[in-house]
Amino acid sequence: MVHHTIKTKTAKASKASSKIRAMSTIPFLLTTQLRSGWALAAIVGSLVGCSVAPVRDEPGQASPSATPQTRETGPLPPAIMQAKSRWVPVPWSDLPGLDTDALHEAWPAWLQSCSRPSKPWVALCPQVRQLASASAPVQRNWIRQNLQAYRVESLSQQTEGLLTAYYEPVLNAERQPRPGFQVPLYAPPADLNKRKPWYTRQEMETTPAARAALRGKELVYLADPVDAMVLHIQGSGLVNVTEADGRQRMVRLAFAGTNDQPYKSIGRWLLDQNLIRDASWPGIKAWIERNPTRVNTLLWQNPRVVFFKEEALPVGAVPPGPKGAQGVPLTAERSIAVDRSSIPYGTPVWLKSVGTQTTLDRLVLAQDTGTAIVGAVRADYYAGSGPAAGELAGRMKQPLQLWALWPR
Repeated sequence: MVHHTIKTKTAKASKASSKIRAMSTIPFLLTTQLRSGWALAAIVGSLVGCSVAPVRDEPGQASPSATPQTRETGPLPPAIMQAKSRWVPVPWSDLPGLDTDALHEAWPAWLQSCSRPSKPWVALCPQVRQLASASAPVQRNWIRQNLQAYRVESLSQQTEGLLTAYYEPVLNAERQPRPGFQVPLYAPPADLNKRKPWYTRQEMETTPAARAALRGKELVYLADPVDAMVLHIQGSGLVNVTEADGRQRMVRLAFAGTNDQPYKSIGRWLLDQNLIRDASWPGIKAWIERNPTRVNTLLWQNPRVVFFKEEALPVGAVPPGPKGAQGVPLTAERSIAVDRSSIPYGTPVWLKSVGTQTTLDRLVLAQDTGTAIVGAVRADYYAGSGPAAGELAGRMKQPLQLWALWPR
């Protein structure tokens, strides 16, 4: 899924960590709890990426054998160069927490990536599937035998980067407008591809031509315009819809396009106006609560709008995660968004991050991307769906280290 981040700054934050994406628990985020802490509405479900095989430093050298052996004490392979990163081979002992991670929690995400494997993974994915029900020690041993760990660093040899997080909002909505539910979310207008860029957020609310083009494209109505902004920034969401006949059902509003306007951070605008010092989503929310008459002025600072398409969800079952840019459903707390020029989609990645919000030492899968996820050691952690995930995502901004796991 393609999502945006809110550039943030606190009194203690450095400029290097001034981007955050997901919004935290906002009063208007409905408290319906869906999923184990994750079900994000797959934003950019329309973006289907395919992985790019890396290029080794020594072209022509035969790929390492997949013969079962850990090679912990043997010679390491050459480094691998990506467009924006360099992968440096390391022994397994360099990976913090490898012996304690609950690998079975990451395996569902790996199985999803194996449903769309890139060429380097075609031969190994059948074994990944066979190990789905295996114990963690068996899974761990297979990883050591068949994969090589590479430290991901920038081309200037920087090994530490930034981790933020994103999530899938869960909101209440009405199919028809009524008092208290007057904020529409739209499907793409018919002339979207004929006018580039399309109308801005402010023009969509004030210009007769834009309003006419959107007539009949209303999918649902929300109670709060800031909820709509949350959904536009996250790119998709789960919506508990009350139909015209009073029935309720849960649907996913997935990414279907944008107005091609540039994304502008409302947090950045508030900082520049010296209106706040904490531009995390909780900080923005607090300002909005103090200044309800200035909400439109704030929201119009971001001219970019996302259009949605409705996706039906299985009745009586936990909905799958939204599709990421790899084209597979995301898995809460085991999927990340990356810069594809640094890490190909579908790559298993060892992630380490220690910060004020959480400590992470775990296996994750590179399955998504984002407009602000740029650089060698940069990731956006898919926290899941609902208020708890939103609270974590709205505040996470931590140091990051990454290791790519690649077939021998």
